[in-house]
Formats: sequence, structure tokens, C-alpha cells
Amino acid sequence: MKTTAKRTKQAAIEVTETVPAEAAKEEPVVTVEAKKKILFVASEAAPFIATGGLAEVIGSLSKAVAADERYDVRVILPLYQDIKKEYRKDFRFIGNIFVPLSWRNQYCGIFEYEANRVKFYFVDNEYYFKRPGCYGYYDDGERFAFFCRSVMEILGFINFYPDILHCHDWQAALAALYLKTIYCYRPEYQFIRAVFTIHNIEYQGKYSLDILEDLFGISYRYKNLVEFDHCINLMKGAIECCERFTTVSPTYAGEIKDPYYAHGLDQIVRRNEFKLCGILNGIDPDYYDPATDKALFANYNAEHPETKAVCKEELQKMLGLPVRPDTPIIAMISRLVSHKGLDLVKEVIEQVLRQDVQFVLLGTGDSQYENYFSGLARNYPGKVISVISFNSDLSRKIYSGADLFLMPSKSEPCGLSQMIASRYGTVAIVRETGGLRDSITPYGAGGNGFTFSNYDAYDMLYVINEALGVYRMKDEWARLMKKAMETDFSWSTSAKYYEGLYLGMLK
Repeated sequence: MKTTAKRTKQAAIEVTETVPAEAAKEEPVVTVEAKKKILFVASEAAPFIATGGLAEVIGSLSKAVAADERYDVRVILPLYQDIKKEYRKDFRFIGNIFVPLSWRNQYCGIFEYEANRVKFYFVDNEYYFKRPGCYGYYDDGERFAFFCRSVMEILGFINFYPDILHCHDWQAALAALYLKTIYCYRPEYQFIRAVFTIHNIEYQGKYSLDILEDLFGISYRYKNLVEFDHCINLMKGAIECCERFTTVSPTYAGEIKDPYYAHGLDQIVRRNEFKLCGILNGIDPDYYDPATDKALFANYNAEHPETKAVCKEELQKMLGLPVRPDTPIIAMISRLVSHKGLDLVKEVIEQVLRQDVQFVLLGTGDSQYENYFSGLARNYPGKVISVISFNSDLSRKIYSGADLFLMPSKSEPCGLSQMIASRYGTVAIVRETGGLRDSITPYGAGGNGFTFSNYDAYDMLYVINEALGVYRMKDEWARLMKKAMETDFSWSTSAKYYEGLYLGMLK
């Protein structure tokens, strides 16, 4: 007996022909190879609505996994008021259901949109989501409980029961909790495997235990899953319930076992570390491409970086800085909050400014830092520019026009800014923590940037001075800039790790 196998890529069909010697003309047996079904549950996603790195991860990771024809990838999001109209006009209403949430029975409209082989669903309820922004409301617990319960209820309506339910951050944590408690007795839900990704362990979803049943609709017999430090902790509940949980970089996966980084959850992480792994985030190399980015003053690439000098000159003109091609520009694009290492910058920045440098900062945040950097710009006219704003277009111009990018974070689960800066040929100076350590390697060891390990202002100052010294060696700087631009920060590698995680869970 002879057996052969053929694969038709377009239809993902495996044809097996069994040909006995006496019956060579038998019809082949045809079996359809089922796609693995992945459902992402998240509170935001690019390009529809974004407040930070989470949105970019959901938009890029889903696209990268869906590029493999073995996967059917879908994403569920709330239908916020602020979702961009250019996309919203193309959403298709596919129906509505009513969602039980404790004693409530709430309307839930369902909209659909497809792009890059990914199908997106949007949960509509104007009481919860017809408001400016995504977060920061007194009833956020109820809003995202409704969202997560809607996810569970929608599966039957769209006839899509995923193999993997991938939940992101505390806003989606209840989807995993509902799956393993309320819905675990329903046959169609019993084989769904859950993954929970921690993007920032600082934000855990903490609420009073008094509202477990009344607000979240979870029986007190499950109290042990979510109770931590005498309150509900939704992130803790998701860690306990999921088959696997991940962080957004390998180093951060190790750091959150330490009380210094874990914001109280280190004992829960250590108890569950047998199901923990860290996978480094990536960026979309098509979206962040200096060769095609329309926001830039001029386009360039790693092979022909000459016109990056035009971006620098035009940035200096735009910001009112003296046009000096040989004066290095050190840039920061950041939320102005303490864990971004701004206290280190405050301690030594004036020593840096005694040299022939220019410093550009873009960001918003705590008033103490906004006031400090605004005052610094007034004290150093022609050397310092502080733009206290969130401005996506200007950020692209800074990434392309600066020479050095400073990111001295106290903690950084992954960080995308250092990757974007490198992609645009702006060499990163980072502290070795979280994803910064995993993405930027030290120049002295043949790496793509400059790093320091201790959270110390003078260690940072030493490395800044080292970077300025290399900048003055033009040939060496050109080589380093090219290396930074050619570093592979794409999702292609990270997506393979996620695919391996998913397939391992399904064995």
C-alpha cells in the first residue's frame, strides 16, 4: 500500500490518497484541517483607539498572527465614543443581545469590521461607552465587567468558540474569570484555553469585596480566586484562572517576582510561575518606516540615511533651536511620571547642558515635571525645548530629527519608544530594566545603543557622555546608527513565540 499527502495552501485542505495495488483508482479521502481560533479581548486597539502601548500591541500582534493561514484571529473591543470616525463609518451592525450582569440585563449591540485578515467586534452600550476617553470613571469596574460578560455572551451569537481566549490587562481579566466560573459548565466553553497578558502590573483592578456578587455577578464561593489583601484584585483572579499568563518582555517576567516591581503581587506571581513566560513586544515596521512615513520632513532608510540630516535641520527650525548640524540633539518622548526616571534627569541634566548639546522633550503628566521642564526651557533658551503636549505628528518628527533618545526608566514592562527611535536611526540610551534591557544592547559589547544598570543619575550621566563621545566620531556613529536601524523589532519573531505558546496549550 502506498500513501501520499498533498497540501493545498489556499484552502488549508489536506488530501490523503491511499492507493492499494488492486484498486489504484479509488477516490481520495479529503479532510479539512481546522484553523486554530484565537480571540483577543482588550480595552483598546490601534488604529481605532489608543491611549498607550496596549493598543499598538493588540493591533500589531493580531495582524502578525493572522498572517499565518493556520489561524482565525478575532478581536473584541468596547465601542467607545472616541473611536476614529474614519473607521467607525465602515463598521457593520450585525445584531444585538441582552447581557446578564448580576441583577442587570443590559443591551449589547454588536458591530463588525475586518482588516488584515483580522475580524474585529465592537461591543455597543451607550450608557457605559458613550463618554470621552476610555478610562478614569468612577464606574470603570462595572463598565469592564459588562464588557467581559458581553464577550462570553457574544460567542454564541457569532458562532465562534475560540481555542484560545487571550485577555490583556485588568480591564479584560474578568473574561477569564467568567470563563472558568460561570461558563465552565457549558459544553461549548469547556475546551477554551485562557491566556492573560500583563502589560503593566501596577494597574490591577482593585475593588471592595462587598460588590463581588452585586456588581460583578460572581458568586462568593469563588471569592478565593479574586481576594487579595482584603479586596477584589481582578489581575490576581486572571492569573489564578488562566492556563498560562505572560508579560511583555522576558526580563519583566523575572522582575515581577520581586516585591520591588510587583506592586504587591509578587507572592501570587511566584506561586504561579510554572505557567509564566515573557515575550518581547514588537512594533509594526510598516507603520514606523522612515522610508515612507509622511510625517517626516524627508524620508530615508538604513542604506541611505543621508536625508536624516534634513529632518534634524527642519526640526531645529520648527522648534526655534539654532540650526547646528554638528550639535547633537538628545530627545525624550514620555509620560511625565516618576517611574520614567525623570528624577535622574532632573539631577544631572544641567551638567549635560554645559556641553554643546540641544535637549528636546515632548510629553504630559504630573504637574511637578511639567513645571520643571517648562522652567528648564526658559532657563536655557536656544538649548532646551519642552513641549508639554501629546502630539503624534511632532513625535515622529522628533524620532527622525534627534540623534540620541533618552529613556532612563525605573521600571518599564516593555517600552516601544526605544524601538521606534532605533528604527528612525536615533540611538537609544536606556536603563537596563524590563523590555529596555531585552531590546537595547550596550555599544561597548557591539550592541545597538547605550545602557546603564543601576538606577543612579551619575551612572546615567557617564553613559550620556560616552554616547556624546561616540557621536563625535562620525564614521563610528554612522555604523552605530545603521545597526540601530537594522535591528529587527518587528512582530514576526514575537508572533512565532505566541503561536508556540498557543499550540503548546492545545496539546
